[in-house]
Amino acid sequence: MTANPPQDQVELQRDTAPSSAEDRAVGDGAEGELSDHHTQVLHRLLRVTYPHPSFPDGPYRRSAAAIQATDGSADLLPGGLADLDRRADGDFCSLDDAAATEVIRQIADTPFFALVHSTTVVALYDDHEVWDLLGYEGSSFAKGGYLHRGLDDLDWLPTPRIEEYSGEPRVELVTEPDNAPTATSAAAQGD
Repeated sequence: MTANPPQDQVELQRDTAPSSAEDRAVGDGAEGELSDHHTQVLHRLLRVTYPHPSFPDGPYRRSAAAIQATDGSADLLPGGLADLDRRADGDFCSLDDAAATEVIRQIADTPFFALVHSTTVVALYDDHEVWDLLGYEGSSFAKGGYLHRGLDDLDWLPTPRIEEYSGEPRVELVTEPDNAPTATSAAAQGD
């Protein structure tokens, strides 16, 4: 495996001139608030990147809110979401999962996606609703650990058969290697 050469640091600059109606809509709300369209694109991005068909929208919406609350997101989110639409020929939300995944692969190394990924992997899987959906009981420490609870609740395994051995004691044969010193050879060397 070859290591990639280190990359030079690049100072990111945000283009402040709105280039489309969707970009201009970002400024219609409160400072740093996304337009409705960009909120839908972010939600779709999360659904495609972290696909759990049985999950309701709540955990994804809370993850999107966590991304928007992250430091630096106001600079990266609008441009990154607009870039998704641009790469999708106008509407990222209309792509099927396979096509959306290909667009996401194109942006996987961008600071925008790094922000989305690093925030979502924590926000989504630390959501207690997700814990319930996945069957995770949470921390064992707050419940007294696993010593007296948890090790015997594996209902998907058969009950183990535990019996004491009641036969003759087993004899262990210990052999010495051919080149190992014996008591006789050690005494002979000591003379």
